[in-house]
Amino acid sequence: MKIVPDLKMFVAEWIDAWNSHDLDRIMSHYTDNVEVTTPMIKVAMGIEDGTVHGKVAARQYWSAALQKVPDLHFELVECTQSVDSIAIYYKSVMGKMAIEVMFIDDNGKVSKVIAHYN
Repeated sequence: MKIVPDLKMFVAEWIDAWNSHDLDRIMSHYTDNVEVTTPMIKVAMGIEDGTVHGKVAARQYWSAALQKVPDLHFELVECTQSVDSIAIYYKSVMGKMAIEVMFIDDNGKVSKVIAHYN
């Protein structure tokens, strides 16, 4: 079972990285072969299935998203973990609430993300 040794610290750093808008800091949480699925990919990049594969594509998506939402700010509500994954519930952009389920590899990096918005 892969777990994040200190879930609260990992999530606090993840939120802080996003709120800093520093792409290098954001990307440090992810594996090179990360897979990201979110309906926001359709909005930001026009990719119909809402999925990008690999760190380069994820970086392009997140760069486009940060340009579209320059005042991006996340607020943590709650976080929890399961076998090989964590879930983060937070206030996202445009007043939306989000839950991101992140699958964690053996090195404590995120290898897959599925984001949900209300």
